[in-house]
Amino acid sequence: MSNPILIELTRGSCVESMHAGALAVARADGSVVAAVGDVTLPTFPRSAIKPLQALAFATSGAVDGFDFGARELAIACGSHSGTPRHVAVVAQLLQRAGLSPAALGCGVHEPLDGEAARELVRSGAALSPLHHNCSGKHAGMLATAVHRGDAPAAYWRAEHPVQERIRQHLEQLTRAELGAELRGIDGCSVPNWAIPLAHLAAAYARFASGEGFGDAGRRACRRVMEACWAEPELVAGAGRLDTRVLAVMPGEVLIKSGAEGVYCGALPARGLGFAVKIDDGAKRAAEVVAVALMARFYPQLTPFGPAARLTNWRGLEVGRMRAAPALLTGLAALS
Repeated sequence: MSNPILIELTRGSCVESMHAGALAVARADGSVVAAVGDVTLPTFPRSAIKPLQALAFATSGAVDGFDFGARELAIACGSHSGTPRHVAVVAQLLQRAGLSPAALGCGVHEPLDGEAARELVRSGAALSPLHHNCSGKHAGMLATAVHRGDAPAAYWRAEHPVQERIRQHLEQLTRAELGAELRGIDGCSVPNWAIPLAHLAAAYARFASGEGFGDAGRRACRRVMEACWAEPELVAGAGRLDTRVLAVMPGEVLIKSGAEGVYCGALPARGLGFAVKIDDGAKRAAEVVAVALMARFYPQLTPFGPAARLTNWRGLEVGRMRAAPALLTGLAALS
């Protein structure tokens, strides 16, 4: 099944570029209330499942054992921008767990925040694994290992007890069997499983409702979500869509981006979860789809998407970014 065009970019009166993809909206019972494209195809969610992965951290006892709070839980869910604050929170998390940045297995890249990257160059300071956008997630995994008495070395490998616990939580949430044939290696080196969008959407609905968990599990899910709403800047960074939405919609919208055109989230008050994948991996298109979906329920979020009006370097309007008919039809099923 070929996925339909979801987003069109025009130049003048002509369509210049198009982005195909798929979208699923589901309830905690697994029922799909809206679908566009093939929502049964296994898809790597990448960083869009970080809040679900953080459930292993939240249920391990490490949060209370090391006296962590919302900051540490939020950064464990985050794809942060590498600002000084982001780096400091991850470093402090590791320090409380008795570890140094050298324990991080995520690798090294420049901060996503442009000013933070330029300041490193100006100062001559060395890049560190702390600057990696996934270092918070990795720090949470390390703290989980230390608290539970698992060797922190090689915590990022699929066979490590921490990754096995994460897989078990993902299977519980998605109700999909995640075998080795569906496992890939994420950009930060931890396992990432290909999961159909319909299952990812239902997983986020279950995460938001706590359905299928006991009291302790429901509290842990809620604690992770509340941390993201309390510290939205640690989930992404200033000016980024995840942070902006979490900041203005606490208790109403949970959202998390992933690489290669993925967005997932939940609308707890509506009992819904959603998952988006753009076939060509375009972030700009994934953001437009995610905002269009959220705006069906919360119109105040309409301006949060990339600018619909496209301008050139002189400020002249040259075209538009717009939802294609297939997306509009799919969203019309939601109320």
